[in-house]
Formats: sequence, structure tokens, C-alpha cells
Amino acid sequence: MAAATNPAILIVGRVFVGLGVGMASMASPLYISEASPTRVRGALVSLNSFLITGGQFLSYLINLAFTKAPGTWRWMLGVAAVPAIVQIILMFSLPESPRWLYRKGRYEEGQAILKKIYPPEDVEGEIQALKESVDLEIKESESSEKINMMKLLKTTAVRRGLYAGMGLQIFQQFVGINTVMYYSPTIVQLAGFASNRTALLLSLITSGLNAFGSILSIYFIDKTGRKKLALISLSGVVVALALLTVTFRESEIHSPMVSAIETSHFNTTCPDFTSTVDPGRWTCMTCLKASSPSCGFCAAPNDKLLPGACLISNDTSKDICGNDHRSWYTRGCPSKFGWAALIGLALYIIFFSPGMGTVPWVVNSEIYPLRYRGVCGGMASTTVWVSNLIVSQSFLSLTQAIGTAWTFMMFGIVAIVGIFFVIIFVPETKGVPMEEVEKMLEQRSVQFKFWQKRNSVSEKY
Repeated sequence: MAAATNPAILIVGRVFVGLGVGMASMASPLYISEASPTRVRGALVSLNSFLITGGQFLSYLINLAFTKAPGTWRWMLGVAAVPAIVQIILMFSLPESPRWLYRKGRYEEGQAILKKIYPPEDVEGEIQALKESVDLEIKESESSEKINMMKLLKTTAVRRGLYAGMGLQIFQQFVGINTVMYYSPTIVQLAGFASNRTALLLSLITSGLNAFGSILSIYFIDKTGRKKLALISLSGVVVALALLTVTFRESEIHSPMVSAIETSHFNTTCPDFTSTVDPGRWTCMTCLKASSPSCGFCAAPNDKLLPGACLISNDTSKDICGNDHRSWYTRGCPSKFGWAALIGLALYIIFFSPGMGTVPWVVNSEIYPLRYRGVCGGMASTTVWVSNLIVSQSFLSLTQAIGTAWTFMMFGIVAIVGIFFVIIFVPETKGVPMEEVEKMLEQRSVQFKFWQKRNSVSEKY
């Protein structure tokens, strides 16, 4: 991508990167969960999430450093190849998953790895549990036809696991997290901060909080439990999205007026403003919604909240406005509520990251029976990226069509639905050996009292 000579080559490179990220997003948490002791399994999958969010934070810093360099975007894309090369080299030293080795009949290799993972007093029990689980699934696979969708859905444990796993991935995306991460500079501008550099710097805070939340998840995921952590997370997300909805709605209602006198000082007046029959009702928001051509708002020089000018959105207008020591707005309007929006954004990340940022990946890495784990993990991974695509591609269109406030309100409604979904469909897998998760799914009923400790499945059999 860094060496691309035209957009087509850039897109081809992006397709390969997308394939790589998609496969890694499924394989990494799955491998970690299968090669981890039960007591720290959730923490180690959470560590994977922290390293991803920490990497996002570092990428913001690196991109900021390259904003002044020649060939800006080429450097941003090219430097990303370095950690990928390092990772390829280091991965040659990784052992295979012991569960996968057992599935392939390579028992001695699997036992050797299990002895490295578990303390001596637990090894024999783990080897026996793993052997029984694999033998049962091999016997089942030999006596049945190939895996197909109908068989997956007819298998109780798999069906319930898919409900929980894919549902969590859908809600993870449809409460708007990647919209916030991808478009945080834009959201900051929508909150009334005009400068691109200021928006990028403030979005660094968002990225940093996301990484910090992942650290919290490492500590709490195996102490609090997956289900409770997801519910606390979604509840906080609802509060944060409510604050963002109110803040952006207030910003829209109290948007600065457009002054005909201020606008007359410039020779690039917005055509829609010139032709309107009632210019006295125009506000900054009305100006930004003009579409033939698009227009921008040039704020008053001393007080941004005073009436300003509505001009055609182009580099000429931006330069003229800046030369007059005014701020130029094309995505959001000057607002006294801008800092409330930043607080709402920070709260959103603080609540989302430790819970819904990590729990879906942890649950999906441990909830499926071994025989179906690859297929179901792939389905869940596909679900998350398709949902990601839908939300990220529709966000800016939604903000244009219904406004930023109502877009955040939609995310909030989805989060409320997500709370009920987690209560009804998601089991608590904290401390449950992976060989027993299948039994739990087969016999579990809806557990509304999620805060009560569930007895070990092995005690019931």
C-alpha cells in the first residue's frame, strides 16, 4: 500500500491486509484460550485485546509524527509492515495448541505442552479431561456426516453457543465502538473543535483510554466474570450515549446564527443562503447541511458563538476565513457544550473497553465444542467484521440524514437491547474448564440471577 501508484493498487493491498486481520482476529483469541490455564484464560485473551488497543494508540502517535513528513500517508502505511515482520519471525517459536494436537492424534506433543502450562498436581486431571473430550468428539465425527449449517443448529450446545457468541459480536459493533474509534477526530470536530490537528490530538485521549480499559479488563475478567462485566459495561455505555445525545442535541439547538452582514464581507457566499427566502432563520447547522454545493461556517472573530458567515466549502473560503483570524467549520458548529461531548466520549470508552471490548472475544474463544470451534469461531469473526462494515459505512450518512444526536440515541437503544440479550442468552464461563463448557450449554436454563455463583458443572455429573 505504501508503494501504491494508483487507487486500485491501494485497494488490492487493503484487501490483503483485511484478510490478514480477519484471520488473526479469529485465530489469536482461539489459540490463546486453548493454550492457557483455566484460571487465567480470560485474562490472557484480554491481554490480546490490550495489545490491539495499545497498538491503536501507538498508531495514532506515529501518524501524528508523520503529519509533517513528505509522503505522509505512505510512511503511515509502510511503517506498519515492521511489526508484522517481527511477528512472523517470533511465531515460529510458538507451540501448537494442545487441544488441536490431541485432535490430530499427536498425544505426546500435546502432553508435553500441557505439562508446561499446568502445575504438576493438575496435569493428569487436565490430560484426562482433554482426552475424554477429544475422544468423544472424534467418535461423534466418525459416526456422522460432514459439518453443515443444519447440523450446527441442531446441536444444542453449538446453537446456544452461536446465539451467545455471534450475538455479543453484533452488539459489540452496533453500540458504535469502531465508529467512535475510526471517526473520533470527526466526532471531536462535530463537538465544535475546528482544527484538524486539535481533533487528532484529542482523539489520542480516546485511543489511550481504550488501551487503559483493556488493562482493567485483564484484572477484572477472571474476578468479576464475563457476564457481569458485560452488563456493567453496557449499562455505562447507555449512560455515556445518553450524555452524548443530549450534548449534541443542545449543540444543534443552540447553534450560532448566520449573519447576512458577516457573510457579505466575503465573495464566496453559499448559494443556498443567497437564494433562501428567509435568511434570518439560518443557523450554522443549516449552513453545514447545504448540499449544492456544500458550505462551511466561518465563525465570528472574537466570540465563536456570535453570528458568523456561511460560505462555499473550499480551500479559498477556508484560507480567507483563517486570514481573518476566524475558525472554519465544515463538520460541526461552535458550541459551549463541546467539553461535555468529550466527557461523554471518554465515559463511553472507559465503560466499553474493559467489558464489551473484551468479553465477546473471550466468550467466543471458549464457548464452542472442540470439533466445531474453528467453524463457529470463523462465523463469529465474520459476524464482527460484517457488523463493523455496516456501522462504519452508515455512521456519517446517518449523521447527515438524522443528525449526530439521534445517531448516538440509536446506538443507546441498541445497548439497552444488548443488556437484555446478555441476561437471557450469555452463560457465565468464568472458571469453567473448556471441556465442561459444552455440558453447561446443553443443560443450562436462562440464569437471570447472574450475580449468584453457579456450581461447577462437574459437580452435577
